[in-house]
Amino acid sequence: MATATHLLTPEEANANPVAEAVVVRFAGDSGDGMQLTGGQFTLSTALAGNDLATFPDFPAEIRAPQGTTFGVSAFQINFGSTAIETAGDAPDVLVAMNPAALKVNVADLKPGGLIIADEGEFGVRNLAKAGYEANPLEDGSLAKWQLIKFNISQLTLDAVKPFGLGNKEALRCKNMWTLGLALWMFDRERAPIEQWLRTKFAKAPELAEANIAALNAGHAYGETAELGAQIPQQHIDPAPAEPGLYRTVNGAEAISMGLVAGAQLAGLKMFFGGYPITPASAILHHLSRLKEFGVTTFQAEDEIAAIGSAIGASYAGSLGVTSSSGPGIALKAEAMGLAIMTELPLVIVNSQRGGPSTGLPTKTEQSDLYQAVYGRNGDAPMPVIAARSPADAFDCAIEACRIAVQYMTPVMLLTDGYIANAAEPWKVPDMAGYAPFEVAFFEDAPTEGEGFNPYSRDDRLARPWIRPGTWGLTHRIGGIEKNKDTGHIEYAPANHQAMTDIRHQKVLGVADSIPEQDVTLGEAGGKLVVVGWGSTFGPIHQAVRRARARGLDVSHVHLRHIWPLPRNLGALLRGYERIIVPEMNNGQLKTVLRDQYLVDARPVNKVSGQPFKIAEIEAAIQEALQ
Repeated sequence: MATATHLLTPEEANANPVAEAVVVRFAGDSGDGMQLTGGQFTLSTALAGNDLATFPDFPAEIRAPQGTTFGVSAFQINFGSTAIETAGDAPDVLVAMNPAALKVNVADLKPGGLIIADEGEFGVRNLAKAGYEANPLEDGSLAKWQLIKFNISQLTLDAVKPFGLGNKEALRCKNMWTLGLALWMFDRERAPIEQWLRTKFAKAPELAEANIAALNAGHAYGETAELGAQIPQQHIDPAPAEPGLYRTVNGAEAISMGLVAGAQLAGLKMFFGGYPITPASAILHHLSRLKEFGVTTFQAEDEIAAIGSAIGASYAGSLGVTSSSGPGIALKAEAMGLAIMTELPLVIVNSQRGGPSTGLPTKTEQSDLYQAVYGRNGDAPMPVIAARSPADAFDCAIEACRIAVQYMTPVMLLTDGYIANAAEPWKVPDMAGYAPFEVAFFEDAPTEGEGFNPYSRDDRLARPWIRPGTWGLTHRIGGIEKNKDTGHIEYAPANHQAMTDIRHQKVLGVADSIPEQDVTLGEAGGKLVVVGWGSTFGPIHQAVRRARARGLDVSHVHLRHIWPLPRNLGALLRGYERIIVPEMNNGQLKTVLRDQYLVDARPVNKVSGQPFKIAEIEAAIQEALQ
């Protein structure tokens, strides 16, 4: 029998408007599978056609004591029917799998937001581990939020009981039960997750079926337990998008594919020498699966060996690439100087994390800009590029490869923990639209009686790239200064001055082949400009957009090329009355801008290990304009 459809009156629609975007955070113990849950929810969201941005946040400890705040792992996703550029300021929904997860994350939840808690984990022992004197699910301390509590652990055990799993194995399925409930809440399809589980557990089909049973049980609980009044099911319409092939991509994947694409555009094989370090290790993992594209990966015994092997590969005629985070980049610094002195192409990826020293291994920061621009002994200039998002990292990697081979120089590509781990939709590009920059190795042997200078220069001041063993072109390069006219070892003061100046001018000349700086949002000139770089793009862009909607005279300028800076940047910045520079450090780009252009750039700093919130940038804009 057909049922009547109730059409909403305008008053009802305005009272309960359809959300354009929702922020959900899954949080639990590091053994609860929150990253996997978030990843699969991201997959279902992408298949639903929503725009999205994610923020995985996990502990540095390999295995913190279970149930403690040190071991809390979280995954946040912001998804909607409009353009999404950040992972969201504050969650609308918090799924807390234990007391520690609630304690660490609840303060971030929006007033009136929804808490879904596994009350089965809120026993006396877990409450004590999290530092609770009383059960927050019972004492009224969560009154400013909506609270839904049920025993997810027991419901999971009941769902997988037919499969004969042990108690420990059965409880590992509760993240799938939680995912099933989330899929019901936001009207998502289960079929892709079921297929993924069957593939993942192909060698243990009973585990696949148990997890699928938990997934379906969570979904059914939402359908049948009359939660509608407490957890209204929401459908988020697809976001407008250009036609094309899309996939979700995180920064590490995008950089890996961009490096391979850059090597292909240069007509070179690629050698990657790396050493495991958080959060850079994922690049090595991804590249190791791309051997069919002429990629050789080498896991070295330490950071110095990793960059040394990459330099050796470049000397031999491949594109050498290495990667690390701040501590490893520090260890590589001497070898970077060698690559600068020998003038060999090399791409160095720095996935920045909280420092100094070991610092905050799994948290994000932008505190390696000084290290990238200045951090080597001697006058050792190096081009520096910064990606602003996971998808942007693909093009930045190609650009780093181009500069490295065209100017015969090492190049540093800056990303950070947020970009490396976060995901967003990416329109797979048509590579026919990328101009090749194919390398031409020098192979013209001198005639008898003539000499050969390995430090002769082209119009970019780049020296020739000669593969070892090329007939008649035996030459010497190395870390000791060479004569600019012969390539032989030379200690003469005038020669060192000349070679230092040439290397300096060569790197500054990179500015001739990069675009002039544009205004990302707003006008070229006005009362205030917010200058950013790297992963601050999303919160700055949204904050400036909101400020402009309120009639404020503010613009956004975002830098990709950190060194050398675009040639028009100084004149552009001088067109604004005030300049603020939000950075996840204590003011490093601000110092570079003051040094280069003598402008009164003011810092907006954050070094908490967490990305900027839009509201924080909005407040800084308001303060700067007062």
